Amino acid sequence: MYRSLFPSDVFAEMDRLQRDMQQALDPSPSIRGFGRGFPALNVGGTPQTLEIYAFAPGLAPDALEVTLDRGVLTIAGKRDPLPAENERDVAVHIRERFDGPFRRVLVLSEDADPDALNATYRDGVLHITVQRRASSQPRRIAIE
Repeated sequence: MYRSLFPSDVFAEMDRLQRDMQQALDPSPSIRGFGRGFPALNVGGTPQTLEIYAFAPGLAPDALEVTLDRGVLTIAGKRDPLPAENERDVAVHIRERFDGPFRRVLVLSEDADPDALNATYRDGVLHITVQRRASSQPRRIAIE
């Protein structure tokens, strides 16, 4: 008969438009909501170390790049799309997995020792340990 001006599911179309706008306005790639980036980070520390965990499943260790320049730690890389998404005849209905280039930047505290940094990647988790400078370690002062 005639074709409607509105899609059959207006709410699904509004949700898609909202996601598209959110991705266009967010400066970093996001799979977990507005204002957060990929990979998700947990940052904490002990009196001796700074501990950073970046959750980046599905990546090879050589797909990640960790750099430290003047107290700025950068985690960057690229996640390739799934092979099935490259095929022309596959209809994707929901796509929540991020692929493409990514970058997360952290400014380390002044007590971080740039020469004592260790990074390991296992089971989709990048663990970065940065030692704190010995001069900033808590110490007991002897009273005379």
